[in-house]
Amino acid sequence: MRGFFAIGVEGISKPMNLGNLMRSAHAFGASFVFTIDAHKKLDAPDSDTSNAPVHMPYYEWQSLGDMTLPRGCSLVGVELLENAVDLPSFRHPQQAAYVLGPERGSLSPQLLSQCDHVIKIPTSFCINVATAGAIIMYDRIKTLGRFAEPPVSPSGRPLTRKPHQHGSTRIRNQ
Repeated sequence: MRGFFAIGVEGISKPMNLGNLMRSAHAFGASFVFTIDAHKKLDAPDSDTSNAPVHMPYYEWQSLGDMTLPRGCSLVGVELLENAVDLPSFRHPQQAAYVLGPERGSLSPQLLSQCDHVIKIPTSFCINVATAGAIIMYDRIKTLGRFAEPPVSPSGRPLTRKPHQHGSTRIRNQ
């Protein structure tokens, strides 16, 4: 899969949720994980049994002003807002940093104003932040990965994906 992605949370306060999100990010191949304005007494997450910070960077930004994303990286807010794009209808950017809101809260208006895109998981109400993050990462992998098309019926076999064909050599002028 081309590109990269990161996932983070603004104002997270529960170590278990952060640990679960970090473990899922590691499993889905995130390039880095981050927090913005995390609770000051956020302990080391015991639920991250994969020890994700050993395998990928973990950034702890004290405020939105401290956040620095790689050049070309789109900031994608995940929030249950009426005007947000439903996740199944969203085309993931090749380079993206997804940010979720805190437990029992929402993304700040300041952060929402910085987002290039705002998406929502089409649920009836808010779900756990770590679960929401896993759903976002799964959808990214499913839509951008090179997987065979699903069969027409549940009892069918996945359609075979044709191998990638490379185009001719392109020389670009500088």
